[in-house]
Amino acid sequence: MSVDPTTLAAIVAMAVVTYATRIAGFLLADRLVLRGRAKAAFDAIPPAVLVAVIAPTALATGWQETLAAAVTILAALRLPLLATVAVGVLAVVALRAAA
Repeated sequence: MSVDPTTLAAIVAMAVVTYATRIAGFLLADRLVLRGRAKAAFDAIPPAVLVAVIAPTALATGWQETLAAAVTILAALRLPLLATVAVGVLAVVALRAAA
C-alpha cells in the first residue's frame, strides 16, 4: 500500500488546523471576562450543541426514539445526569424491543 503525498499533506493540515482551533479556544477562553448577556450566551452553548446533535436522531429515526427522547426529557427534570442517561438508554432499548 502506498500513501499519496497530497492526501497525507491534506490529512496532516486538517489535523493541525483542528488542533490549533481547540488550543486557541482554551487559551482565549481564560482571557475573556464575560458578564451579563455574553455570559448567558456562552453558558447556553453546551445544551444548544447537545440538542442540535440529538434532536435530528430523536425526531427522524422512528417513534421509539422520539418517545424515548420525551421520556428522557421528563427524567431530566427530576433526576441527576447519570440517572437521566440510564433512563434514556433503557427507554430506547425497551421501546425498540417492544416494536
